[in-house]
Amino acid sequence: MPVKMVVFRPLSLWRRLKNAVAATFFFASFIIALVPLIWLLGVVIARGWRAVVHLDWWTHSLRGVLPEEFAGGIYHALYGSLVQAGVAALIAVPLGLMTAVYLVEYGNSRMARLTTFMVDVLAGVPSIVAALFIFSLWIATMGFPQSALAVAFALVLLMLPVVVRSTEEMLRLVPDELREASYALGVPKWKTIVRIVTPIAFPGILSGVLLAVARVIGETAPVLVLVGYSRSINLDIFNGNMASLPLMIYTELTNPEAAGVLRVWGAALTLIIIVALINVVAAGIKLIATRGYVYALFRLLARMLEKLRS
Repeated sequence: MPVKMVVFRPLSLWRRLKNAVAATFFFASFIIALVPLIWLLGVVIARGWRAVVHLDWWTHSLRGVLPEEFAGGIYHALYGSLVQAGVAALIAVPLGLMTAVYLVEYGNSRMARLTTFMVDVLAGVPSIVAALFIFSLWIATMGFPQSALAVAFALVLLMLPVVVRSTEEMLRLVPDELREASYALGVPKWKTIVRIVTPIAFPGILSGVLLAVARVIGETAPVLVLVGYSRSINLDIFNGNMASLPLMIYTELTNPEAAGVLRVWGAALTLIIIVALINVVAAGIKLIATRGYVYALFRLLARMLEKLRS
């Protein structure tokens, strides 16, 4: 049988030119997108670093501090932002996880299609609409006072679609072969989801949750509508005014003194630092979890093969 010769011809000049043009276009687009980000970070750091470098900025509130006085700190507002986002996450994350599991593992009914549609609608709801809904339901109708808890309820509406969509995509990336192997060994479906599917998708789910927290921690509309500003710390999330970083920025904008301007930029820089730390922690946990669950996955597959052989 004759052997055919395969001749590899070099790329034509026209193809090399198109490749160079495309590479130049993508690189230029990357640089153009990077310039506003660097400019924004540069402006915020240049105007706010003098506030955040002081220890009092992180350990004191503005209680008793005059508008023109260079004193006090972000302690009360930082606590408010973290507590409001944390309470919202405690509510939104379990609901989002269970909704995503239902849509991926059991979603073959009209109810699943309706749930998907409602999640899409909720993802497009502006933050001010969520705040007004909570105000009309929780405060105007049910008679509860303005509080940090009401803000957390509004943040739940903003977090929920992000958690559902990210968790849903991560669960769909888990190979169906693992589910089928578990079912073949007689493992119930709920235990397969809890012991196999969810642990494998956990790093991606965690990234989606932290992305949702980073999205809502800087929301301004809910704190403007549902809680008042306080210059001192308030540990009670059920009653009283409570400061947050976005609310402090909005309030200090009305202060024409140099100290007020410094507090605005310092609070903005603090918010950027908090979001950056959340992403760094997410990346670290994701790396550790990925290594651990890859090892656990190999052990699980080995056990399945041993049972199948026996």
